[in-house]
Amino acid sequence: MAEQLASVPEESATATGFTAPNPQPPRNTYRDRIRKVPVSGAPKKWTLVPLSQSGHKGSSYSSSGASNSCPSNNSDSSCRTVPVFAPLADNDELMRIARQMFSDGYTRHMVQAFDDTSSAPAFKYGGVPDHALENWFLELDVDWVLQIHDKHDLRRLLQDKPASTLQDLVERWIRALTVIVTSITELVLAFHGTPAAARFGKASITEMFVFVDTIIPLLKAEKLHVVLDMFICVSGASFMFTPAMISPEVQNMFSEIGSSLEKEGNKLSEAISSTMGEMRALIEDDESWEVEIKRGGCEVHTNTRFIIDCVVLMRKAQASTENSTGNHNTGNLRDLIDDTIDYLKGLLLTKSKLCSDPSHRYLFLLNNLYFLSQVSEPSLSLDIELCPGNIEIELTPECEKYMDMYLDVSWRRVKSCMPEPGLCLALIYHWNIFSLPSLDKFHSAFRKTYHAHKFWKVPDPRLRSLLRKTIAKTVIPDYHDYLKERPELEKHISGGSNSPNALEQLLEELFEG
Repeated sequence: MAEQLASVPEESATATGFTAPNPQPPRNTYRDRIRKVPVSGAPKKWTLVPLSQSGHKGSSYSSSGASNSCPSNNSDSSCRTVPVFAPLADNDELMRIARQMFSDGYTRHMVQAFDDTSSAPAFKYGGVPDHALENWFLELDVDWVLQIHDKHDLRRLLQDKPASTLQDLVERWIRALTVIVTSITELVLAFHGTPAAARFGKASITEMFVFVDTIIPLLKAEKLHVVLDMFICVSGASFMFTPAMISPEVQNMFSEIGSSLEKEGNKLSEAISSTMGEMRALIEDDESWEVEIKRGGCEVHTNTRFIIDCVVLMRKAQASTENSTGNHNTGNLRDLIDDTIDYLKGLLLTKSKLCSDPSHRYLFLLNNLYFLSQVSEPSLSLDIELCPGNIEIELTPECEKYMDMYLDVSWRRVKSCMPEPGLCLALIYHWNIFSLPSLDKFHSAFRKTYHAHKFWKVPDPRLRSLLRKTIAKTVIPDYHDYLKERPELEKHISGGSNSPNALEQLLEELFEG
């Protein structure tokens, strides 16, 4: 592509500030690459890079012959000098494709074709797609966007194209918006821009916004990730539209685009909140709580994982808004995240009452709250990531509380079946008459609890290891001391299935599920 375009001689600058466009490039050159890019929200980074570091050393534009372009002399009072928004070199494939379209001259060709169809330089796009936008959107794999005007059009599109799902359309939309934003900012900012490029960008983004308005009414609670991915992309895009060494006319258009992006972001933020509300209602009434819990499942519940996935996505969305100074959606999302975490804690406490066994209930709460703590307590997760081999994990106060309650109703009761050390010193020489019945009770309680809890699952290996070690410290030392005070009894039990070592080995089999 680059070689084909480069072989065409450049012509004189036009009134728009562009050289005459190269011949129309072959279709689908970029679309096939765009389609292959996996999508989840915005590109990895939107960032600031000064113009001198942006990597652009030349231009096929005419800065001197363009009446609407802003010259590069920083002393010109009609221009404003601020850092240029440009993607970092390690951004994702979509941004590389956009830069390739820019360097090949394809974006310039589309802008010139769009400008040629305008009735006048002051042309204001009115919502009717022209041939240039149709070709542009076709290459971006979103030509269907131009056919959508309301939710009914979107429903018909999904019916007419069974292979296209709502998720598929959203992913194609995110890819296209990322390429549009990157292409236009490269075009306008790197070479001090022209109003034609800004008008083309505004027209493209305006058409893309129609999809936001039409998809929100169709979103269901289980589609939260869809609206979050769109929100992340829109928030990242709004961060790009800050003017840099451009004329007041282009600056005004950039401000309008930025305001429009923020407005769409607000719509998506409201959709996130309402979708979370619908999701809560569905999860509270979900029958799987009772089915799984009454079946003996005490591991991390499916609904817990789903809510935590939503929290992770909202955290990602929150991080994307923090790039935009003064964006109130950052605070809104932070409050929604905190509220969702508090809601989940209350829901788990309520659903845990379905457990008939107190031990089962407290282990269920421990499993689920520990899983939650990995998201709600980032410092704890960081410690685990930095020291993955260290089993000495730090629990939150809530997790410590429920682990202690679990021990109280299970293994501390087992220990209570054993006489305290020193209680029967006068009967040391009559251990076979007086002491064995007490140990029989202890051994019976130990094995009963062991068999009941052996197949309960603690999925996290660090928590599982901590539990085993804590149980062993709760029971084994006192049992060992009890036997030490009774040498004959210790001799009788050592080496058998009830020796301290044998019982400790049994504890290593707990919670595998």
